[in-house]
Amino acid sequence: MFELRIHGRGGQGVVTAAEIFSISAFVEGRNAQAFPSFGSERMGAPVVSFCRIADREIRLREPVMEPDALIIQDITLLHQVDVFDGLKKDGYILLNTGRSFEELGLSELAGSSSPERLCTLSATEIALKHIGRPIPNVPLIAGFAALSGLVRLESVIKAISEKFSGKVADGNIAAATEAYNRIKARALEVTTDA
Repeated sequence: MFELRIHGRGGQGVVTAAEIFSISAFVEGRNAQAFPSFGSERMGAPVVSFCRIADREIRLREPVMEPDALIIQDITLLHQVDVFDGLKKDGYILLNTGRSFEELGLSELAGSSSPERLCTLSATEIALKHIGRPIPNVPLIAGFAALSGLVRLESVIKAISEKFSGKVADGNIAAATEAYNRIKARALEVTTDA
């Protein structure tokens, strides 16, 4: 079973991100579940959502305490919440920023992990460009699909089409495609440099 934990703030689409990723896995014939955890339901409050993917029935219902991967939608949480708590050794990390792990003061983390599993993506910038709103969830999910290889871009697009319609769907599909392609290009650079 693969477990993903997504950290962000209210209004950034954290819950929708987990739903879209689980639908993407379901489209590919796998079992999936997605659920949120939040205290107050106000804009800007820290929010966490979880997603599990497996090839068999998922019976667990508790929060993901030892994730295989983390997506951090808002890097201001890096200094407010222990977002890396429980992350499995050599887990995936995708941060919504254009800055490097070193620039964020995460050199130790970057030095102890496989570089092909750590990535940053300016997802808010991509969302503004294609959707016109600073909601980074869909670009991050598509970027994570590219980073992890767990689901295909086509499955993410199908999930977006099930969740949204019209211009909102079109913008999110464009954002997802750009994010996916950016991460794939970066992965190629990392492999070439190694």
